[in-house]
Amino acid sequence: MTRSLTHGITLIWLLCLAQLLQAKDYQQIEWTDLIPDQDLQALLAPPEQLDTVAEGDLADQISSELQLQLQEDAPLSAYEQALISTRVKDEFDKRLVRIPGFVVPLQYNEQQRVTEFFLVPFFGACLHYPPPPPNQIVYSTSKEGFELETIMDAFWIEGQMSTKLVENDMAVAAYSMRVDSVEPYYDD
Repeated sequence: MTRSLTHGITLIWLLCLAQLLQAKDYQQIEWTDLIPDQDLQALLAPPEQLDTVAEGDLADQISSELQLQLQEDAPLSAYEQALISTRVKDEFDKRLVRIPGFVVPLQYNEQQRVTEFFLVPFFGACLHYPPPPPNQIVYSTSKEGFELETIMDAFWIEGQMSTKLVENDMAVAAYSMRVDSVEPYYDD
């Protein structure tokens, strides 16, 4: 009796150990972690003219149109380059990560579960606002898919990151991810 109990406990312990060894270790990251230093510095130092006019104001619209006309052939500033940058941090290629964000659905399966989506850092990106820089968009695929009740909900996404560039009619993503899990967002 004691011997079979010992074998049973040993078997349970080995099964638990096997589960722990199979568990993937995801590195929790923030969106700014994905931005190369050169782009981050440029984004943190926007041109002065962006701070002097209220966004959406008539002066903002006129100023933007005039600048476009005057600067069509002018080289882009570091800030403007950072806004369209596809530069990535190579250390995230093939890395297991956990990142919070909002889902912009691109493809659903027959059960109406999201199987392809852009993961973005803020609500409304790509839909109501211009898309963020490509290195702030993660093209994501999920074999099983997941239910998305509303695009206003944030999620924790875990999976293997890739530095593969993906272009879509809606946006360009400088990163890709094979999704392992999707959970509702909560603040750690």
